[in-house]
Amino acid sequence: MALKDLVLKNRSFRRFHADEPVSLETLRQLVDLARLSASGSNIQPLKYILSCEAATNNRIFPTLSWAGYLKDWPGPIENERPAAYIVILGDARLRPTFGVDPGIAAQSILLGAVEKGLGGCIIASVKKEELGQTLAIPDHFEVLLVLALGVPKETVEIEPLGLDGDIKYWRDADGVHHVPKRALEEIIVGQHGR
Repeated sequence: MALKDLVLKNRSFRRFHADEPVSLETLRQLVDLARLSASGSNIQPLKYILSCEAATNNRIFPTLSWAGYLKDWPGPIENERPAAYIVILGDARLRPTFGVDPGIAAQSILLGAVEKGLGGCIIASVKKEELGQTLAIPDHFEVLLVLALGVPKETVEIEPLGLDGDIKYWRDADGVHHVPKRALEEIIVGQHGR
């Protein structure tokens, strides 16, 4: 699959086929993509917690906030929850801040997930202290992101940004998730060359 196709298929999925498992080996393969990706100053300060076990997933789920623009939606119902999670941690013993490393790692993991027929969502709205306690995460690790993963159970459509400029994603009556995107001409503010 071409990179552009992977990027187009890599949407923020928030509803999954909870009964379709994701193996621990698959999670390990996805984290290996992050391991091989770029890291600022090559410090490699990120660490990962992997979960594809129902009991642990059920402890992670309530620490996450889902779809801030969908005010009346509390998150996926039980049979639409992720089959797996990857918690991305920063190891403060290696570096006090983590720059762009979490974003690079998350994108690598999600592109790899798409290639495997999975989908995911990067969740930054996390009750970090609660998650740290529930997973007994040592204090020298900072919770940076949680990736929710599974077989997507929803359709996500990219569409042009409307004339009103509203960037908020929304769901239609059929449950299709719509994501407005700015035009290429709007985001390129300078060009030099032929």
